[in-house]
This record gives sequence, C-alpha cells and structure tokens, in this order.
Amino acid sequence: MTFFHVLALLGGLSIFLFGMNIMGKALEKQADNKLQNILTHLTDNPLKGFLIGAAVTAVLQSSSATTVMVVSLINSGLMYLHQAVGVIIGSNVGTTVTSWLLSIAGIQSHTFGTQIFQAKTIVSALAFAGIILYLFLRKERQRSGGLVLLGFSVLMIGMLSMEQAVKPLAGNPQFLSLLAALKNPILGILTGTILTALFQSSSASVGILQAFSVTGVITYGSAIPIIMGQNIGSCITALISAVGTNRNARRAAAVHLYFNLIGVGLFLILFYALDSLLHFTFVDTVVNQPGIAMVHTAFNLFAACIMLPFHSKLEHLAILTIPDDKQPEKIQLLDERLLATPALAVERARFQTLEMANLARSTLLQAMSLTHKWDKDVAAQITENEKRIDEYEDKLGTYLVRLSSRSLTVEDSHCISVLLHIIGDFERIGDHAVNLLSSARELHGKEIHLTGSTREELSVLESAIQEILNHSIESFQHSDLSIARTVEPLEDTIDDLVRETKNRHVQRLQSGEDTILQGFILSDLLTNYERVADHCSNIAIALMEAASGKFDTHKYLSKMKEENSQEFEQRARFYHYRYMLPSVESKKKAGEQL
Repeated sequence: MTFFHVLALLGGLSIFLFGMNIMGKALEKQADNKLQNILTHLTDNPLKGFLIGAAVTAVLQSSSATTVMVVSLINSGLMYLHQAVGVIIGSNVGTTVTSWLLSIAGIQSHTFGTQIFQAKTIVSALAFAGIILYLFLRKERQRSGGLVLLGFSVLMIGMLSMEQAVKPLAGNPQFLSLLAALKNPILGILTGTILTALFQSSSASVGILQAFSVTGVITYGSAIPIIMGQNIGSCITALISAVGTNRNARRAAAVHLYFNLIGVGLFLILFYALDSLLHFTFVDTVVNQPGIAMVHTAFNLFAACIMLPFHSKLEHLAILTIPDDKQPEKIQLLDERLLATPALAVERARFQTLEMANLARSTLLQAMSLTHKWDKDVAAQITENEKRIDEYEDKLGTYLVRLSSRSLTVEDSHCISVLLHIIGDFERIGDHAVNLLSSARELHGKEIHLTGSTREELSVLESAIQEILNHSIESFQHSDLSIARTVEPLEDTIDDLVRETKNRHVQRLQSGEDTILQGFILSDLLTNYERVADHCSNIAIALMEAASGKFDTHKYLSKMKEENSQEFEQRARFYHYRYMLPSVESKKKAGEQL
C-alpha cells in the first residue's frame, strides 16, 4: 500500500466522518424539541424506554449521542435513573441501523435494471434530491431534510473512497498477518475499543470495518471480536461526558458500560463454547458489509434480550459502584452537555426562565405586602431572592449566548431571542421589588402612615399590577398570544391609574390631608409600579414579535394598536372600568359608556 493509497484512505475517512456529522446534526434538527418530551415523558416502563431509545438513536445515528443526552437530562433533573436504563439498552440496538445503511455501498451490479440499486446510483439520486430541497425550498424542515440527504450522500462518498483506497491491501502480507492476529479475541476487542474511542462513534468505526471488508480477506472470526470491542468503545463518550456530573448521571454512564461489558462477555463465552462443540464453518468465511451489519445487530439484540429483564439489576449494580454519600444531590440546572443537543438546551433554558419569572413575581408580591405590614423575615427573604434572580440572569444570559452560536432551527432561534429579551425584564422586576422594600422600610422606620384614600388607591393599582404580572408570565409559560395581547391595554390602564393617583395626591396635599413626606414615598411606589408594568409589556411584546419574526418593539407596538384598534380599545375600556379608583359617580358613568 503506497503513500498515495494511505492519503486516499485518510481523505475518504475525513469525508465519511464529515458526512456523518452533517447528517446527525440535520436529523437532530428534524427531531427538534420533541426529543425531550419523548425521552422524559414516555419512558415510564423499561420496554417503552427500550423502544424509544432504539428509535431516537436510529434518528440521531449515534448511541453515544443518545447516551450523552440521557446523562445530561439526569444531571439536569429532567430524567430519573430507572427511566434511563431502558433507553440506554435501546440505544445500542438503534445504532445498528447505520451499519445497514452503509451496506448499500457493497451493492454491485452490471445490468441496467439492477444498476439502479447500485451505491453510486442511489448516492447520486439522494445528493440531487438533497440539493434541490436545500437550495430551492424555504421551509426550515424541508431544508433540514435536504441536508440529511446531502449528509448521507457525503458519508457514502467517503465510504466508497475508503473502499477504493484499501483494495490494494488484499494481497498485502503484513495486512494478512495483522488480520490473523486479530482472530485472537482479546486483540480484536482491544482494536475495536481503541478505534471507537478514537472516533467517539461506534457507527463510524463499524463503517470503517465495513470499508476494509472489501479487501476480501477479513473473516467472521476476525470481525466478531472487533465488533465486540467497538460496542465497548462506544461507552467512552458517555463516561467522559459524565465527569463532573451528579451521582445518578455517572450511574447512567456506568449502566451503559456494564451493559456492553456483560453483553460482550456472555456473547463471546456462548459463541466460542458453541464453536468448540459445533465447529462453525462460517468463522473462516470472508465477511462482507451486510455480514458485519448482521453481526453488529445480532450481538445488540442478544444483549438487549438478556439484559432488559434484569434492568433493575443493572441499575443496582451502578448504584453499588457509585454509592450514595452524606452530601445532598446537586442538580445542574443549565448543563453545558445539553448544548450538544440545542433543542433540549433551549427547552431547559426556557424552563429556567419560567422559574426566574415565578421567583420575580413572588418577590414583588412580598415587597408589595410590606408596604402595608412590615415583616423583617419577609424583608430578608426579598433580599435573598433578588440575589437569586440576578444569578439566574447571569447564568441564563451566558448560556443563551453560547447556545445561539449552535446550529438552530428558526423556531429555536426565535425562542432564544425571546429569552434574551425577557430575562432582563424579569431581573428588573426583582430590582423594583427591592426598591419597594426600601420604601416599606422607610415607612416602618420613620413611622409614616399613608392616608386611607391613598391606601385605597394603591390597593386598586396593586391589584392591576398582580394581574399584569400573571398575564405576562402565563403568556410566556404557555406561549399564548391571546393572553399576551391583554397586557398592553392593561399597561395603559396602569399608566392612567398612576397619573390619577398623583393628581389626587396633589389635591390632598393642597388641602392639607397629605404631607410632603408621604408624597415622596408615594412617588417612589408609583414609579416602581409603573416600571413593573412597562417590563410586563416588554415581555408580552417580545412574545408577539417572535411569532411575527420581527424585533422592533416601538414599531411593533404602534402597528399593533393601529391594526387592532377596536379590540385594543375594548380591552382598555374593560380594564379602566375594572380598576377605576374609588368614586361612585365616575364608576356609574364609565359603566354606562361600556
């Protein structure tokens, strides 16, 4: 084998791995954020988990990707260990699909009718269909589908290139002696393990073995130990990914390792025991690409059938290996490992943003209560909550910026834009809670008492603030634009309430009912309430802008009011009536107009 053959082999291998990478990412995009729902909500029993693990891995074309995803989900608290066992077992079966797809490269024919099914014909047709979808269609899912076809075509071209490069090895004495040595199970297993660990993909290493099979000198006796080693090597990625995770996440990686170690041990013991008794004739038969795929599938099905009934024993073995300790279990809320699966990372960031939103809401409500009745324990809790809200913003912002550089669907990209817009608004709501705390502390410390009229007006305003907070958070939680559209009319009402309350205070100040000191505190309260309503408006508008694909708040707001003027005015009148400041005459008049 000359230098140029080696160079051709390396080039073909590079193209092969690049095609596998493109296809995997495109398939992941196609799966979108359904992956989390599938993995976390549909794995309530081992058999179902097995089927889902096999299906997800068949889509992602990588058992390592599925297992790393499971480790990340457990580390983030989104999946339990007992749910993961079935998924991990299924992932080993699902990964065999790739080897069958790669078997297409071994199809040879010379008649016109059967040349249609030849590898080059299929690859050319798929590449042409893929480029049409990718270049000339505009829908994200169609373009991703085109990228899947292009990735598979590139992968197959790399496979064919490797086959051409290794054909001269058929008569190479050194290569033949190497293969003879690999008939030793231990050497074969080590070779397969190292090869898979190097490429971080059992699918890739099996594909390389299939490419070498075209030399016509690799037998089943040599291939079987290598394939066993490839299954063990596929655990390396998950083990590396589990470093620094919590106990259950490390246990999930251990389950993957034990499944393959025990499966390989049982398979080889049974195979060589039967071979010594029955003297299998196929052991010295030359293996082809479908034969390698068959061995790969047979082993994983065998291991799954043996191990699935004992799934709880696998879980127990992992727990014995990584026992509990006195330290409480830590859940990593924004696991960086999920960045490799953007759809899951986006969903996790969205969940954390919702937790931040609920914390900001409860903190603001606590602060509002202190303006009526002082409680030092609640005051301390508000200060602590505000620090947590700041931490949420810092970690989420960093995570989302890193996530935005990944390959994303249009939907996920819009979601990240919304999250980046609104985490600042939730953080500012927390700041306004602290401002309210300062005003409440001043009221308490200086023993300042607001008049009954002022408290009645603040009570109406605070009810409106609670409703606008609820609407903005609910619209975000459920992605409900109908709720989001109620926020801006309510924000207009709150602006009017603030102005009217200020006017009434000036009148009471002139009559001597209110004092200047009361006015300073009232002004601070009103300013913070108005700002909170503004941030709620920003949140709702960001959701509506994302749905339209545009992010220009002022322009969008003007357009919304113009295009939905009648609907907007009706809602505004409704809220003005609901949150009318105490006045019997004006209330009657507004009711007649409505």
